[in-house]
Amino acid sequence: MRSTALVGLLVGLTACDSPFDMDMRRFAPGGLSTTEAAQGATTTARPKADARGVISYPSYQVAVAKRGDTVAQVASRIGMAPAELGRYNGIAVDARLREGEVLALPRRVAEPATGVITPSDDIDITTLAGDAIDRADGTSAKPAATVTSGEQPTRHQVKRGETAYSIARNYGVSVRALADWNGLGSSLTVREGQFLMIPVKVDAPVQTASVTQPGQGSAAPIPPSSAKPLPKDEAVPEKVTAPASPKLEETRTPASTARMSLPVAGKVTSLFDAEKAGYILVSAKPGDPVKAAANGTVRLVSKDVEGEEIVVIDHGNGTQSAYSFVQGIKVKKGQSVKRGQQIASASKNQYNAIQFLVFKGTEPVDPMPYLQ
Repeated sequence: MRSTALVGLLVGLTACDSPFDMDMRRFAPGGLSTTEAAQGATTTARPKADARGVISYPSYQVAVAKRGDTVAQVASRIGMAPAELGRYNGIAVDARLREGEVLALPRRVAEPATGVITPSDDIDITTLAGDAIDRADGTSAKPAATVTSGEQPTRHQVKRGETAYSIARNYGVSVRALADWNGLGSSLTVREGQFLMIPVKVDAPVQTASVTQPGQGSAAPIPPSSAKPLPKDEAVPEKVTAPASPKLEETRTPASTARMSLPVAGKVTSLFDAEKAGYILVSAKPGDPVKAAANGTVRLVSKDVEGEEIVVIDHGNGTQSAYSFVQGIKVKKGQSVKRGQQIASASKNQYNAIQFLVFKGTEPVDPMPYLQ
């Protein structure tokens, strides 16, 4: 992630009272995806809509906007009152929609009798007109067969404070897939009350191990021959000399010269990626002590936009470290801490890990060189 806007965060931490965004998405154009670093699930493409822009699933339907559409135009195309559609999606009827943006339907609309209609399919005008006359006369037409568009994705209603990044991370999908499925555009903006389809994941192919047939890949032993004498047994020494005791002082491990130490006694489960995630994940069980990676001064004790607690420590020379997925913080802003001093405990989270970041100046950098 590259952004000069981080200057305001790192230089002015002592005056920072607003929630800290662990994903740094508020500070960079295009944001920073934490999802793709911790989870690499492959997802399918969004199914094609029918001629009206409707995608149907057994439990719900959505309408996909065309270029230049307003909510009212989408409602007119699918035969629904604009006010009803706008109210259900929390958006004004005259609001201009992005091409590909998805609106949830408050109730089912008529579906094709067979198959999903696409713009290239032939549409029987007579049938459509007959259906319209039946509805106008108040007669009940035969219900159309339920038409589905592949596996039904989970539907999520956006809550206050949620972002495209936090939603993608919670469901284990990439934020780009979430944006493509819901037409969020490059801004990745979501609004409270909005319904989102969660992309359907694709199972990774199972790796099959090759099995060697018996007798293949190894040479058969040569049977003993009556023409050759058996090998003589090797002589065993009468007295075995005990090995000399090792000199432990010569094998002692020297003290670590790394500039920082891991904040928890776990393994690094997700490496730094400057283009996707500016942190590493270190495995930790809930309650495990989280320790300061190096001597320094606590610059920030706060919560990020998702309510996760966070601690930031200034180590001097423009270097700072940040710790998230923690609880029970034991330090205060302005307090001096020593390397290895407990500052918090690991929280219960879906990664069974803590997030650890290192900043040099205004940029997040790979923590690994500091730990080696």
